[in-house]
Amino acid sequence: MGTSPSLPETNREQLSLLLHTLDSSIPQKEAMQLSKDIYVETEKLRKRFKRTTSPLWHNVLVNAGVREKGLCYHWSDALYLALKKKAYKYYDFHLLVADQGEYFFEHNVLVVSVKGADAEKGIIIDPWRHTGTLYVSKVKEDVSYHWKHRKERCCQR
Repeated sequence: MGTSPSLPETNREQLSLLLHTLDSSIPQKEAMQLSKDIYVETEKLRKRFKRTTSPLWHNVLVNAGVREKGLCYHWSDALYLALKKKAYKYYDFHLLVADQGEYFFEHNVLVVSVKGADAEKGIIIDPWRHTGTLYVSKVKEDVSYHWKHRKERCCQR
């Protein structure tokens, strides 16, 4: 999965299978529901953030005040909050950051893990990287960034 840059929306089942690989004792039904919810929420955010350009150009528009939201942390925080509300029995959600504090390089993502597992053993859900199309990868397989768990981050809408 890590070698594939993104999963098209038609492959919700593929994402659910990847989620299920975290722990095969998790009911497939919950993995499928989580996959569906991830895609639904991502589509809502893509429309809300009016994302039509490359991620970096969109950041310029946000920072210039032309767009209200759409920075990577807006995506990860909003997904985190939406999925936490659903109270999944078998999955936890985490926020990870790479290059924290580096203005042009900081990047934030949501990670799904098995309940109680370390974030580093989870799956990255990143709709920012490819302009509203999900990038999905196991954390260990995403060599583009050096991820750090943001346990202290408090999400705000």
